This record gives sequence, C-alpha cells and structure tokens, in this order.
Amino acid sequence: MSDTPEELRPGWSVPKPAVTSRPTVWPAAHALGVMLFAWGIVTSLIIFLIGAGVLMASIGGWIGEIRHERKHAP
Repeated sequence: MSDTPEELRPGWSVPKPAVTSRPTVWPAAHALGVMLFAWGIVTSLIIFLIGAGVLMASIGGWIGEIRHERKHAP
C-alpha cells in the first residue's frame, strides 16, 4: 500500500518534496531590481539607485521568506 490516500500505479512513488513552497513575489521583485540596476548604469544615477534599492530589498525579503519557511517547516 502507499502512503497517500489515492492508490499509486505499480512502480510509481510519491514525488519529493511532497509539500512545496508557497508562492512569493520576491523573485519578480529581484528581476525588476536587476533590470532597473542595469538600466540605471546606462541612463542615470537615479534609476541606478532605485534599482539598487529594489534589488537589496528583494534579496532581504527573499532570504527572510526562506528563513521564516524553514522555521515553520514540519
């Protein structure tokens, strides 16, 4: 018998990890920060600084999300 409520086909197993991470906005914010950062190098200091700020915030948020998720892992 299998560990899941529904019957698995012979030779199949439950994929790992059985639980996935919840969706988060930080990868998209990181991409926006990288784009603004690179665009700021070409255009102006203001865009560069905005991009650097968004990039730093997204890295911090993403790391915080990972730490929070690990703290509450089963």
